[in-house]
Order: sequence, then C-alpha cells, then structure tokens
Amino acid sequence: MSGAYRIKGAGRLTPARTARFTFDGKIYQALEGDTVASALLANGVHLIGRSFKYHRPRGFLSAGPEEPNALIDVSRDSLRKQPNVRATVQEVFDGAIIASQNRFPSLSFDVGAINDFFSPMFAAGFYYKTFMWPKAAWHKIYEPLIRRAAGLGNAPTEPDADHYSSRYAHCDVLVAGGGVAGLTAALAAAKTGASVILADENAEVGGALRFDTGTVIDGLPGFDWAQKVFGELRSMPNVRVLTRTTAFGYYNHNFLALAERVTDHLAVPARHQPRERLWQVRAKKVILAAGAIERHMVFANNDRPGIMLASAARTYLNHYGVAIGENVGVYTAHDSAYETAFDLKKAGVKIAAIVDCREAPDPKLLDEARALGIEVLAGHSVYDTAGRLRVSSMTVGRNGGSNKRKIAIDALAVSAGWTPSVHLFSQSRGKLKFDVENQRFLPDIHAPQSVSIGACAGTDELDELIAEASAAGGSAAEFSGQNARSWAGGMIGAAEGAGEDTGVKAFIDFQHDVCAKDIRLAVREGMHSIEHIKRFTTNGMASDQGKLSNMHGLAIASEALGKDLPKVGLTTFRQPYTPVTFGTLINHSRGALFDPTRKTPMHDEEAAAGAVFEDVGNWKRAWFFPRAGEDLHEAINRECRTVRETVGVFDASTLGKIEVVGPDAAKFLNLIYTNAWDTLKPGRCRYGIMTREDGFVYDDGVVGRLAEDRFHVTTTTGGAPRVLQHMEDYLQTEFPGLNVWLTSATEQWAVIAVQGPKARDVIAPFVEGIDLSSEAFPHMAVAEGKFCGVPTRLFRVSFTGELGFEINVPADYGAAVWQTIRERAEAVGGCLYGTETMHILRAEKGYIIVGQDTDGTVTPDDAGLGWAVSKKKTDFVGIRGLKRPDLMRSGRKQLVGLLTKDPQIVPEEGGQIVADPNQPKPMTMLGHVTSAYWSENLGRSIAFALVADGRARVGETLYIPLVDKTIAAEVTDMVFFDKEGARLNG
Repeated sequence: MSGAYRIKGAGRLTPARTARFTFDGKIYQALEGDTVASALLANGVHLIGRSFKYHRPRGFLSAGPEEPNALIDVSRDSLRKQPNVRATVQEVFDGAIIASQNRFPSLSFDVGAINDFFSPMFAAGFYYKTFMWPKAAWHKIYEPLIRRAAGLGNAPTEPDADHYSSRYAHCDVLVAGGGVAGLTAALAAAKTGASVILADENAEVGGALRFDTGTVIDGLPGFDWAQKVFGELRSMPNVRVLTRTTAFGYYNHNFLALAERVTDHLAVPARHQPRERLWQVRAKKVILAAGAIERHMVFANNDRPGIMLASAARTYLNHYGVAIGENVGVYTAHDSAYETAFDLKKAGVKIAAIVDCREAPDPKLLDEARALGIEVLAGHSVYDTAGRLRVSSMTVGRNGGSNKRKIAIDALAVSAGWTPSVHLFSQSRGKLKFDVENQRFLPDIHAPQSVSIGACAGTDELDELIAEASAAGGSAAEFSGQNARSWAGGMIGAAEGAGEDTGVKAFIDFQHDVCAKDIRLAVREGMHSIEHIKRFTTNGMASDQGKLSNMHGLAIASEALGKDLPKVGLTTFRQPYTPVTFGTLINHSRGALFDPTRKTPMHDEEAAAGAVFEDVGNWKRAWFFPRAGEDLHEAINRECRTVRETVGVFDASTLGKIEVVGPDAAKFLNLIYTNAWDTLKPGRCRYGIMTREDGFVYDDGVVGRLAEDRFHVTTTTGGAPRVLQHMEDYLQTEFPGLNVWLTSATEQWAVIAVQGPKARDVIAPFVEGIDLSSEAFPHMAVAEGKFCGVPTRLFRVSFTGELGFEINVPADYGAAVWQTIRERAEAVGGCLYGTETMHILRAEKGYIIVGQDTDGTVTPDDAGLGWAVSKKKTDFVGIRGLKRPDLMRSGRKQLVGLLTKDPQIVPEEGGQIVADPNQPKPMTMLGHVTSAYWSENLGRSIAFALVADGRARVGETLYIPLVDKTIAAEVTDMVFFDKEGARLNG
C-alpha cells in the first residue's frame, strides 16, 4: 500500500499503479491519480507549509483549487521547477521532487515562527504606520528586509525548459464546470447539434460527485453516471471535453480564457507535448456551472494542521481512499458535514464528536449519528484547539456557557456551509443579488448569452438542477436523480469561538494570516468601505483571491459597521480565477519570439544588396545601402542626390493598410477622419488626418477610393494596429448601425515606392491596363491593373516631393517585382534608398511624420494642417475637442521650419528652444526640435520644431542651448525644396 492512512477498498484509485516522489528530501509512495495532498495524507503527513506573515504551521485545508495553505515547489529537474503550486491540484508523478516553502531551516523548525510571538506588533495595517523613522533606514534596512521576506516560494533561476502552446476556438456553447449541472447542460446542448466545449479543472469530471456517494442519477451511482456521460460526450464529433482545464477569465462578448494542464501529471511527457495550453474561446453562449465552495468555521486557532473542510475530508476518503486521521472531530453549522462523519465512521475511522453550533439540527441526522454511535453536541461550539505541528485536541463548550471540555482528536473536519462560485459570472460584468434567507450572493443580471446553473446559481435540489441544466442546454431533461439527504443550515462570519477578544487568532484568510480581529480593527480605524477594509487587512488578496474568506470577512465587517451585509458591498472578483503560469500566458512569445521581428517580402533581396537595417517597431527596415568604401553619411548623401536627380526605389511595405468596405464606407471615414470622403471620386486619393476625441492628431496617411464602396487606407508604420483598433472600437460602439467591414491588409501587399524624375520611365514597361500619362493618371490617382503580369494597385503619390508611384503587389510576388524594378532603375542611373534618405527628402518638402513631429498634444492646425479639417462636416471624432478654448487660444506650439545660422551645424532632435540664451535659469522654453537633418541637396542643415506661436515668429532668431554651445537658428516655413511643387506634377 502507499501509506498507513490508505483504507483498503475505499476510493477509486488502483493500488497496483504506484508512483514514488520525495517531499523535503524524504521518499514517499503514492498511487497513480493521487494529488500531492492525498499522497501525503495517506502517509500521515499533515504539515505542508508555513503562513506568510506569522509563519504558523499549516496543513491541507481543502481538496481543490481554493486551497490557501498547501503551496509547494514542484520540480522534475533543475530546469523544470515551479513554486507556489497547489498540492491539492498537482497530481503525483513518478520521480516528482516536492518541497515545502516559506520556512528556514526546516518545515518543522522554522525560525520565522518568532513572528507569531511578536504578532501584536504585526496587527492589520501595521505597514501603514511603521518603517517611517528614521528616514534613512528605509533604503538600507527596511526595504531590503521586506523584499527578502516577500513572497512564499523562490522563483526559478534557470530558463524554463518546457514549451507551451496556444489554441483559438469558436463554439456554440461553452460549459464551464463538469459536475452534474455542467455535464447535463453539455449533453443537452450537444444533442441539439450545437458545437460544445466542456471544461473542467479536475482530472475526472463529476464535481461534487467525487465525494458525494449518496447521489443516484438515472439509476447509477452519481460518479458512475458522470463517467458514463463523459464517455458519451467524448464520442460525439461536435463536442470537445477538456479535463484538467480551468476557465480562468471571462471577458467581453463571451470570450473566455482556459488553462489546460497537459503534461503536469506525466512522469515522462513526450517531447512534442506542451506542458500547458492556453485556450482562447469565443462562444455564442456560455453556461456557467462552477458549483459552490465550502466555507470553514471561524474560531480560535482554527488553522492548525489537521483541520480541514468537511468536503475535503470526504473527497480524500471517497475518491482517494485516504482517511485524514484515526480520531476525527467534526465542527459544523451545516448538514453536509454529518455525511463526512458518517462516511468516515463507516470506513472504520473513529469520530470523536460532531460539534454543531445550531441548537436544533435535523432530527434524522441525529438519529443516524446515534445509530452509528457518534456523539453529537448540538448548541455547542469549538472555542480553541491545541497541538503544535498537528491538531491534538479541541476545546468545546455550550454556546454562551462557561464550562469547557477538551476532546482529543488528530483531525478536525469543519463546515460553515457553501458559497456559490460566482467568480466567472462577476468577471463577465454580471450583477449579483443577495439571498437573505440563505445568506449568499447569487447571479442576477447576466451578460448577453450567458447563464448560470446548478450550485453556482443557488439551485440546491437535484431534480431542479437537472431540469435547469437541461433547459440551459436547449432540451428537456431525459433523466432524474436523487440525493440521500437534503442539506440545510450554514453561517457566515465569526463563530462563538472567535470571541470579541482582540488577542484571539480566529483566521478567515489563511494565506495572509487575516483574523476576525483584523476586520474589526479596520472598522475601528475608520475603514467603512469593504474595498478599504480589504486593502487595510489584505483579506482576499492572496493567490486564492478570498474564495474561502470573502463572505466571512463581509459578515464580520457588516456586524462591526452595524450595516446589513448587502449594504456593505462585495469586493471585485478579477481574472484569473486561479493562478496561471507565465508560461501559459506567454506561450511561444519568449526568446527570439518575445518581440517578433517582422520582415518585408523584399528583406532578403535588400540584405543581399548590402542594406543596413534599423528596427522600426517590430519591423526590420532598410536604413541605408552603403557601397564599397562609403560610410553612413556618404551613402545617405548619395541616395538623396540620386532620388532628386534620377530615380530611387524604396521598400514601403511596412505602411499600415486597412481595407474599408461596405455601402457606408465613405460615411464611416467621414466620421473617423477630419476631412471629407464622400466627395472623393473612385480612382482618386486624398491625404487624411485622424484625431482623437480630444482633438489631437492620432495618425495620418493617404486613402485611395477604389470603388464607391471600397477604400484602401494607409497608416503610419507604427500606427497600423492601434488605428485598426481605433476604427473597430468606434465602429462597434459608436457607429454600430453603419454597414462597414474593416480588414487589415498590411501583410497582404508588398509596396515598392519609385520616386524621382525618371520614375515613370522605370515602371512604364511593366504596367498593364493603366495609362500613366500625367493627364490620365495625375498626382493622387489610384488604379488597379497588372504589374509584371501580377495584380497591382498603383498609386501616384509621393513622400519625397518628386514624381512618384507606389506599386502594391501581392506579397508573394514582392521580391520578384522588387528585383525587376531595381534592375531597371539602376540601368537608368537610379539606386535603392532607405529610411534615413526617406526622412531627409520628406523634411526637405515639409512633410511631417506623426509621432516624431507630433507629441500627442498637437492639433492639425498646430501641425500646419488646418486645411485638412473640414469646415462643413457637422461631426467627426475630435470635432468637439478641437473647439475647446485651450486648443483655439494663441500661444500654442506650432510646427515650423528652422535654419541654423551656421548651415554646417545640425541641431539635436529634442533640443529645447529659447528666445534669450542668456536668461537666468530656469529659462523659458518655447518649444523643441522635432526633426533635424543634413540636406545634401540644399548643402545645409534643415530642421522642424514645435515653437510657441511659431508661425508668428517666422524670421525671428531663436536659440538651442546645449551643454557645450548654443545654436542660433532662424524660424522659417517648413518647405525647403521646390517650394512651388513643380517636380511633384512632372
């Protein structure tokens, strides 16, 4: 056998299948299917860890994901190590290396336990009142000590050797929870033909049926029925059943995140298998069948190892075949704990007594207890416990009485009733209501296409639950069930044994060592909001998110405040429902893929041509193309001259491209951009400015109208994702009535810009179906045809001020078309050019770059683009923002040109600008330089700057003070080259 406390014939595990593991260096034997918790209990081990603040000995409190105490370190080897794993969830595998946490030098002797002796100094909120004096001690003493004490486990020091995966899925129905309600709903939905995903966090479906042996459904024992339905669901092609999978996040529009533990239970995972998998699921309908969580009793010293939830004791017995002790006490305010006592007694475990704080428990339960020879102390409470590393006795007395009785025990099962698990429901933004009769919060107003069923919805009777679940799935119930007994009772808040004494440690939040007295102290300190009480005490802020403690904390606060519990409120349930590893969330996004590098279709050809690349967001862009013997400046100067004199070829594929299609496409763009689009004719382009609600420039780009209902929108390279999100946000939330579709096309088109006096000569031989003459195809025209025999969208646009074309071809053909154009351009004296040359050429013509020449506080008028704001439109995003007095006042910073007095000096970008360089500090800053370059074509430096009242200062001399010198510069307009624009229309 695998332990002295394993009961022969009990449980569902197979004795022949064993696994060996170590805990704190000692070897133990388990059965396949054991959790670390059940395996250690089978070997008589209750002490599992130390609490966070007081370092008190702690044991297993639960048998599921709500566990606050049993956090362990799990390793396979030095490269596969994870701290803070819940021992009640982690399955044992052969060779597992398990270690306890938060103790030194050992679990049984922890020097940190001295904190318990000094606990009066560490009352709730002590950190708000201490560590303030002497001031110098914070950095040298307090902060280093606090940082060393922070946390429970030790983070791995080696890179994670495991790999993780991610899946996206869509389904008609997603069912979260595989208990009776979840299985029934999933089966009902599947039989309608709907595609169904059923997710359950346990290794086996069944939920409460794992411990409840008194349930019969469709003539079968409850757990057997669950396995039968499980098999039926798995055999159906329209159903996906995910065990060991937790629905940890419920987001907008029925989008849920699931974490699947794929190989955590395997001794030797296959190399191709991920450790964990992230599922991102969009469901038409979500059925929440999350069940309920048992509450512990709040009384003095209720945290000793060996004290656990009654349902946990029953799970360890009936599912794992493990007795939690040889002489077990039961302390309860709810009927369900009696069944734990009965099951243990029938398995041969001595029940020292059932202590029921209710005066009149169900007579049928009393009769059955009497028949089994179990003493029941009704109207009594547990006032204290004893035992250092494991509970050894409980002190019992009549409610309100003075006489106490000490009863020897080696384990204590407790139950204060059940709390519906409404965490996922609350994440969905559903609204709760308070059930006064049963003192619990229940789902009330659901998110669209979402429903809660079963225990999480407050449905207690089995037949009602089956009918409710069947209806949620879309069909009538085809079977019925019955429980051996109906449950009643329950309490929230402090029991009789918690007392009003400020020195009693009656724990409500085990992981953070929060006691009933701490909640009362918070109220005395003036914390009247439940959110303030939560933060003052840290109740519910541990990794279990208060699954066991929240209701108790609320009830104690309600009593202290003298308010009804619903008026005290409820703290916010946030994602994730249970802790999720970074590996699951990050998946493949680590190492080289942490910040993925994007390359254009022409990248390899550019590299072969000698390009030096720069990072622009995620993109690798050709910065310049040096020839033999050229340095950076020589190469760029050559490229700039060549484009102006003959022709240059530039890779513009990184520009964002969004397809806007639909009958209301023009109307939509009218609302998104500041200028008008309904007047734009098909075959023409227009430069557009996009503002935020506050009126500041958000993005810009050229938009081509391909047809009455189709626009090709370009954005800045870095702005593509946020612009698409911006558009989608407004389309879905502000303009949902518009018939428009938005599609990102950035990756679909390779874009080659051909710029310069000979641009038309370079591309003409390869163009089919488009007349390239100036009359037929003027500046700001767009047409569809063929280029080199492949489909093209040809734009006549320029970001250099020269005759220019942008050739859009399908990305797969980009490299071939690029090479063809390159050869043709070089034959006529042209060259390839990179982003630095592009920047200089655009600056020579006064073209801005959003994000470089704007800073989030620049309006279109500030940027010299007031002409692009329609005076006729009555509405667009930002129209009201632009009318704010502050955006219309004089003195605003405006974009202007700068020419340094010494033409050889290039000012530094970001350099501050002043009117008087001799002014005493602090000097009055008028603005700053946004762009600055050496212009080979002009034979001097040029710059842009944002300057207060800039346009009114044209002709003035301003100054840029630097550390070693001051640069004088004249304010000018922004066009430095070809002011008449004759070259653009060649």
